[in-house]
Amino acid sequence: MGVDDGALTSRLTRAELADHHVSWAQGKDYPMIIREDGGRAQGVLFRDVSEDEKSRLRYYEGAFSYELEIVQVTTDRELEQAVCFYPMTNNDVRGDDWHLADWVNKWGALAVGTARDVMARADQYDAKTVAGWRPFLMARHWARALAKDGTPSTVRRDAKPGDVTVQERLPGFNGFFETAAFRFDHVRFDGSRSPSVMRETFLAFDAALVLPYDPKTDHVLLIEQLRFGPLWREDPNPWVFEPIAGLVDAGEAPEDAARREAVEEAGLSLGPLEHIAKVYASPGYSTEFFHCYLGVTDLSSFTASESGLASEHEDIRSHVLSFERVMQLVSTGEVNAGPLVMMLYWLASQRARLRSVA
Repeated sequence: MGVDDGALTSRLTRAELADHHVSWAQGKDYPMIIREDGGRAQGVLFRDVSEDEKSRLRYYEGAFSYELEIVQVTTDRELEQAVCFYPMTNNDVRGDDWHLADWVNKWGALAVGTARDVMARADQYDAKTVAGWRPFLMARHWARALAKDGTPSTVRRDAKPGDVTVQERLPGFNGFFETAAFRFDHVRFDGSRSPSVMRETFLAFDAALVLPYDPKTDHVLLIEQLRFGPLWREDPNPWVFEPIAGLVDAGEAPEDAARREAVEEAGLSLGPLEHIAKVYASPGYSTEFFHCYLGVTDLSSFTASESGLASEHEDIRSHVLSFERVMQLVSTGEVNAGPLVMMLYWLASQRARLRSVA
């Protein structure tokens, strides 16, 4: 259903809610409204709301863990009754004062995209379920923002506007994971236009990967965990060696994600980070993108342990192994995760330099 922007705008009126204050939810990407004597919360009143609009608003705000309460607001018509969305829980901590312009500048585009994703799931999932997915929906849009940095095109085709045309987006799967089914055409290397082609793509996230390395002892840290790709490929041993890795949260720098994941997955604080590569994991069918780093650190007193976040059902075991031993595992195939193999070969090329300055 299309939206008449003019008709919608005519139903919006500036309003003020007395004895309330709007601030950032500390450490979050959204505001929170709280009762505060003498406070004045500025907002808008949405009038003449249809039953369908009420249902959609309840679902959307319910997905963000908010619910309605009756309030009195002041508008150009003086005092009017309205309803306001309040948080269902008291988990959020009050942060700095919230200003709309600041939020639009940093989070506006991500929030609009996430709102579309939330509402695309309204016919299949309840609001509480989608509320749990919200950080991941935001992270998917953050990956698109990071992609705009681009990469050099000195040898490959330098893409121009119109080189690829998405003609139609078809229904795909919208759950925690998402697929895009679409029809497109593109310019060919001979200058002609391709026929229309239909494809499907797995819409994943950006991830930060880090390989901890101690140049003084020449040891690396690997993590081991059960992985579902090998499981469903019917690999008889689905436990896999990998670098430390994790999702880049919305608004987070990949370097910060790498450091955070090192603490969460191995209890390890990293020293300097060396950039290894920024690469697509499998560009033929997935948007998944890896930001890869080497983390220089002291592993001499590190005690291998079992760790991981219980909230994410992680069961992780860490290993500190000599570089030579790890490369033997690559040769035998016991190390069989592509990103880890790539990062270890990068380390092999830089190992002498790193050890000479340790």
